[in-house]
Amino acid sequence: MHPNDETKPEPVTNPVPIRSAEPPTDDRSTGRHRSPSGRGRLLRPPSGRAIRRRARKSRIRTLVSSTPVRLTLVTGLTCCLGFVAFTESRAATTQAPPLHATLADTGALSERLAAAQEQAASRNSPRAPIPTTPATPTPTPSVSASVKATTKPTPRKPAKPLKPKPVAGLDQAQMDNAAAIVKVGVRLGIPQRGLIVAIATAMQESNLYNLANPALPDSLELPNQGVGYDFDSVGLFQQRTSSGWGTVTDLMRPAYAAEAFFQALLQIPGWQQMSISGAAQAVQVSAFPDAYAQHEDRATTIVNALV
Repeated sequence: MHPNDETKPEPVTNPVPIRSAEPPTDDRSTGRHRSPSGRGRLLRPPSGRAIRRRARKSRIRTLVSSTPVRLTLVTGLTCCLGFVAFTESRAATTQAPPLHATLADTGALSERLAAAQEQAASRNSPRAPIPTTPATPTPTPSVSASVKATTKPTPRKPAKPLKPKPVAGLDQAQMDNAAAIVKVGVRLGIPQRGLIVAIATAMQESNLYNLANPALPDSLELPNQGVGYDFDSVGLFQQRTSSGWGTVTDLMRPAYAAEAFFQALLQIPGWQQMSISGAAQAVQVSAFPDAYAQHEDRATTIVNALV
């Protein structure tokens, strides 16, 4: 075809492959997907675990090779070495306890261990069985029995009855009135002679009965043991309301009448040196001054029985 010809060449639709001029060979060991060992195995790509392991190692190498981390490791190592040196020096400078103290502690510990072993052995040892039948106790003399054997019992004074036993021919009412008179005299501190004067006076005046008087009708309404008729006299001592001894109600009470008599007796100068009848007459001013003397012996017996 002429080079100046403007006719375009026709495209090749089915080109024929061009083969190499070299002769074919059976050696395929150096292919791109073969192993260099020539054994014909295929090369596999690395797994994900191997990739992560390689990444961690790379990060560790990078971290260790950095300057701040190296400084931190060196500082920590220096501190540890200093602490070890300080501990060793402190242990070297600390004095060991004296030998005798150590031996004493060892001895005390040995004693404690021995005591603990003995206590444990005592707890583990079988106990003696408790006897089922009680032993007969030996009788011992009591304190009271020994005291009774060595000392004699003190005789007790018999207690006085609630109502004194009548003496000197009196009945119970008369004895009760005599006891009321003596009780008042003892409370006032009257000596025994004054008590005899009072009893002798009451025996002469009322025969030791608490008498009322029809001349004073109020006296009949009060507790009494009989009736008298001597003017306006009432009670054990036949005291008169008109003479200022008291009211009828007061004079009919044996305790009040006895206290009025003793208070009048204490007003008599030297009454203790007088005779029984003289002291009674000085208080009563009776028309029969010698009548009181006849009751002196019986009055003495009554007082002795009551005091």
